[in-house]
Amino acid sequence: MAKLPDHVPELHVKDIHMPGWLGEFRSFLMRGNVVDLAVGVIVGAAFTAIVNSLVKDVFTPVLGLLIGGIDFTNLFITLRGPHLATLADAQKAGAVTINIGLFLNAVIQFVIIGFVIFWVVKAINRLTVKKEAEKPTAPAAPPRNEVLLQEILEVLKADAAQKPTGSTTV
Repeated sequence: MAKLPDHVPELHVKDIHMPGWLGEFRSFLMRGNVVDLAVGVIVGAAFTAIVNSLVKDVFTPVLGLLIGGIDFTNLFITLRGPHLATLADAQKAGAVTINIGLFLNAVIQFVIIGFVIFWVVKAINRLTVKKEAEKPTAPAAPPRNEVLLQEILEVLKADAAQKPTGSTTV
């Protein structure tokens, strides 16, 4: 390692001042809920890709067969510009259109995705309920006021047992 010139002071890690906000920021990032949120976002993105593929590649073709191959993509209203047969041609020509078909496709896709998510969540809930049912449940502890009343009753019984019966104090 080369030696520094005499006019350059050596820096040690302890000499470097770390701003206070940097420590707070590190603490903020390392809190459990921030890390959990980051993991949730990443898993959510992967899950979104799976659900989108399931809808696009599995359910949409089946639905297309069931409704006779109807494609709503070319259902549009031209507001200004040439009236052409397909939406792609109208958009190439620069026409201003209201894309009713694309909106209907988005609504249909939303309903399908909602249906798929419903069944996935239902299956996950069923698995978690089974896991919770397998765990032995401990009886719930009695409320604190009942515990205190029980202790008072035991003290009164003990005092009553120590006093001789038949004698009265005046």
